[in-house]
Amino acid sequence: MTKVAIIMGSTSDLPVMQEAVDILKEFNIEVEVDIVSAHRTPDKLFDYGKNAHTRGISVIIAGAGGAAHLPGMIASLSPLPVIGVPVKSSNSIDGWDSILSILQMPGGVPVATVALNGAKNAGILAVQIIGASDNAVLDKIIAYKERLKTKVEEGAKKMKENN
Repeated sequence: MTKVAIIMGSTSDLPVMQEAVDILKEFNIEVEVDIVSAHRTPDKLFDYGKNAHTRGISVIIAGAGGAAHLPGMIASLSPLPVIGVPVKSSNSIDGWDSILSILQMPGGVPVATVALNGAKNAGILAVQIIGASDNAVLDKIIAYKERLKTKVEEGAKKMKENN
């Protein structure tokens, strides 16, 4: 079974990262969640980055605030696609420090970056990555997007009826 890892720098990131967990579970994708601090547990970070692919993980979603080194460091160590979620933390400069730390990676070390606190989109992107090679997952993404379209169309119809 396909598995997505969701890692974050501390437990304070969990309220944001929970949205990725929830959307992956909605798509019946197995999720592994852990705390891997780039600054406080560097040995764990190195082991995690180098070995995640050997445990059946297909995509890593890494959320971090402040200096936000976790996604880039994991990407430097792992052959897997990494999706970075900048988290607006208590020590953040309006989140821009996190966004730029994750977004501005050097050539050769890509990190797909979503919006500030955009863990839900990170989860959806992980599902789309998996769906590129798994038709059952692809069909679920197609149905999900159709539900989004229908919801918007129904909202527009109600708005027109009420005005």
